[in-house]
Amino acid sequence: MKTLLEPLATAGEEDNWAGPANSAHAGRSSGPVFVVGMWRSGTSLFYALLNQHPEIALMYEGDLLLLRPVFWVPGAGSRWAARWQFWNQALTRHKIDADNLAPSSSTFRHSLEAAYREPALRKGASIWGEKSPNYYDSLTRLARDFPDARFIVIWRDPAAICRSVIRAAEDPSSWFRRRGMIIRTLLGYRVLKTQCDRLIGRGVQLLQVQYETLVKDPTATMMDVCAFLGVRFVPAMTSLEAADRSAIYQGEHHSLVKGEDIISARARPRSEILPPGVKNKIERYVALWRAETRGTWPQLTGTEDGKAVKPGLLERVVDRCAYRYFRTLDFAISIVYSLAPLSILKAWRERAHGARTEESK
Repeated sequence: MKTLLEPLATAGEEDNWAGPANSAHAGRSSGPVFVVGMWRSGTSLFYALLNQHPEIALMYEGDLLLLRPVFWVPGAGSRWAARWQFWNQALTRHKIDADNLAPSSSTFRHSLEAAYREPALRKGASIWGEKSPNYYDSLTRLARDFPDARFIVIWRDPAAICRSVIRAAEDPSSWFRRRGMIIRTLLGYRVLKTQCDRLIGRGVQLLQVQYETLVKDPTATMMDVCAFLGVRFVPAMTSLEAADRSAIYQGEHHSLVKGEDIISARARPRSEILPPGVKNKIERYVALWRAETRGTWPQLTGTEDGKAVKPGLLERVVDRCAYRYFRTLDFAISIVYSLAPLSILKAWRERAHGARTEESK
């Protein structure tokens, strides 16, 4: 029986899943590939660099996996493209014609692959897939849907991630202004580690990249990535010049990735934005995780003093319950967007947008 104190994992996971059908595809240069990391961990930068390669065309946060409940209703699969467009404008952002998807795609697995292949076909790329931090707790699910998939996981110092989340929330219309984002992010960081370890244990091809290393030495990092994917190294992958970022959402928090230079957020001096309580909580959990992994994870930036104590039993239980509560809300929202009539959803969104506009005046 699982308890609140066991490593976080995705609800309903099939523990008897044995991993990929075979491992004879090492070094192949075709898709699918999934790039995953926690929010604000540098996945957008990595996506922009990776897609500079002529043989790679990943989707940017299509997040169709979150709308999987659409396919719970018999026959509803034929209407998934319109609902997906309403969800996050993925078709528009990636210049995908819905007519090329819906007629021949009735199951979730085939619909997802059809969507992934469209940008790749247009570019003439052989590697397709997606970059999305929203899949941090769904790696094993993706590996079951795509048994031959490869994964690239991006890590960043958890304190730096939380600082970036707080700064992103300064925008009144930011998605990061939701309640519970810090607890989602901090405990979700451990969930990603659990998912990552499970894939490795089951023989799935997975490469781990450290954001701080990527920014410091993009050439060495991207050469390792090319070797992992079985493609030749392309120097353009070390620069944002001429990178296609049209699918990336607007917002101040994406200003660095939409620039021309690879700049670490640490290169811009800023005052400490983490509240003392949040900073201390992060340090306690980092102390716990490093003790659990014998000091090997997570990798830090060298600012830790090593004096933090581990979180106590009560703190861990309360935080776990809060995390489950917020993630349940997230799942409920995805169900609503998947199953509620579009006319009602559109009316609700217009009303909510109007309310936010009034608040910002």
